[in-house]
Amino acid sequence: MPSKYRNFRNSVPWLIFFLEVVFIILFYFLFSDGDTSGSKISYPAFQDVNQMMIFGLGFFLAFLKRYGFSSVGFNLLIIVLGVQWSVLTEAVFQSTKEDDLTSITKAAVSMTAVVISSSAVLGKANPIQLIVMTVVEITAFRLSRWINTTFLKVGDSASMMHVHLFGAFFGLAVSLCFSKPSPNSEKEASTQKSDLLSILGTLFLWVFWPSFNSVLAVEKKNTIIYNTYFALAVSAVTAFALSVLTTKDGKLRMTDICNATLAGGVAVGYTAHSIPYPWIAMILGLLASVITILGSHRLQRCLNPVPKVHDGVYYTFGLPGVLGALAHVILLVIKSWTDLPSQAYLIMIDFSTFCLTISVALMSGFITGPILNLNLLKTVPVSKYYEDQFYWEFPHLAVGF
Repeated sequence: MPSKYRNFRNSVPWLIFFLEVVFIILFYFLFSDGDTSGSKISYPAFQDVNQMMIFGLGFFLAFLKRYGFSSVGFNLLIIVLGVQWSVLTEAVFQSTKEDDLTSITKAAVSMTAVVISSSAVLGKANPIQLIVMTVVEITAFRLSRWINTTFLKVGDSASMMHVHLFGAFFGLAVSLCFSKPSPNSEKEASTQKSDLLSILGTLFLWVFWPSFNSVLAVEKKNTIIYNTYFALAVSAVTAFALSVLTTKDGKLRMTDICNATLAGGVAVGYTAHSIPYPWIAMILGLLASVITILGSHRLQRCLNPVPKVHDGVYYTFGLPGVLGALAHVILLVIKSWTDLPSQAYLIMIDFSTFCLTISVALMSGFITGPILNLNLLKTVPVSKYYEDQFYWEFPHLAVGF
């Protein structure tokens, strides 16, 4: 009887080659004028974002003991494919042509949503599924931004900062359609080496996060960098303190440090430009870190059996993102308190923006999940989840990996 799973060698390479041919043809027709105009974004700023995506997020997701090669390698694969597709979708939706560096920077920032979503199905989604998810999610995220900028009149760079919200809730919806391995699977555990790689990725992300939040901003770049740094600093300090207080033996927990250290950067991403004083950013960083760590200790026990998500995508990126969006609305209310009736429309627009982002993410995720689980896209059974050996040449796996 033929297997219901596709052969990895006979499917993945040909899908990649097919997409590359399509991308090259589309680039030929859409970008054939040879425009090399100057950019408002400097190359070092783009380089910060690029290193954050490749090194930071790649190593950050390498926490599974038998899935390190795949975490880093597949992260690179979907990013380089996704950036090409994102540039193409941006060219279709954008009414005016942007310079080359701005276009590729926006594409790299957009890919953050896909990497966050992929962490929700880490070890379970094969490369074919990840590639299909990348194409669909980038399209859905750009559609969400187009609605926000066209109908709600949100700034283009501001709409991009909902990337964490979109990625978290899209991934949460997609994960519902993936089977859950046997409880307490030892393959879902981490080791000293995998935790070390994960904290290395966290350090890359922490260092470059101010550049990420400010790279597309037209005004107040220094304010965004300033507020982002202090939010990150406080969330890191709070992570160390709460980790000791919430563990049974009173010791630091590496997972807490990896996740909560970055929560402040997520929380201030959308509102950093509008924060007038650094102590407000510091409060946001503290609250974001508290939400992340309490979520990992409390919410995971309640929610994990239902969404089938084995890592903290919804409380590392989702909940701090919601906190930041609500903080932006609250700050706008406080700023307009003396003239609240006339500013009510603008406040509702801001509230509607992040509600719309979450709604589009969930709806597109619920549609994508069943598509990814079609037999046409499956290459591995549930018993082979979280294993590098199925995809990579790994001769030393049997000697203590």
